[in-house]
Amino acid sequence: MSVCIIDYGSGNVNSIKSALDILGKKSIISKNKKEIELSSHLILPGVGSFNNAISLLKKNIDLNFLENEVLTKQKPILGICVGMQIMANKGYEFGEHLGLGWVPGYVDKLDTNLRLPHVGWNEVKLTQNRIVSESEKPSYYFTHSFEFIAKDRDNVCGTTSYGKEFDVIISNKNIYGVQFHPEKSQKDGLKLLNKFLNLK
Repeated sequence: MSVCIIDYGSGNVNSIKSALDILGKKSIISKNKKEIELSSHLILPGVGSFNNAISLLKKNIDLNFLENEVLTKQKPILGICVGMQIMANKGYEFGEHLGLGWVPGYVDKLDTNLRLPHVGWNEVKLTQNRIVSESEKPSYYFTHSFEFIAKDRDNVCGTTSYGKEFDVIISNKNIYGVQFHPEKSQKDGLKLLNKFLNLK
């Protein structure tokens, strides 16, 4: 097993690699087609705005090639924070922007009466056992102002509450996404990453 952390100019790639190193997992930070192709698992990080992230991805990665790896070969991929958000059909941050459309839904400003951004630790309510164990009550580290609103509730694996309940873990076949940062979430984050990397 080997993991490619897709290096398209957005995301905490070094923090993610450090977390994988702790787990003893072989990983590489790369945007090279051959290295992506040879990897068994992919991680799509992301920080900043939806528009900036999707623009950088289009600029630095051949999307037809990436979609062949993900949609045709069905290679497991994990989107983190904005990396999760750009998997949606559309995002409404600084205008309307098309996403990858891998998980039906859209991204909009978190509809809460609490202060934004939502920063800090929060417990996640698990609704489906796909990349985390139902027996756990995990807490993860968040930092964001926008939420992923899934069209199909079957694609939602976990929610959290911050003035309202919203989706924070999504999946669609081999595609997974988390709104929080598992690489900054200590024991629970490492458990989630390890479970993802054991998927085939």
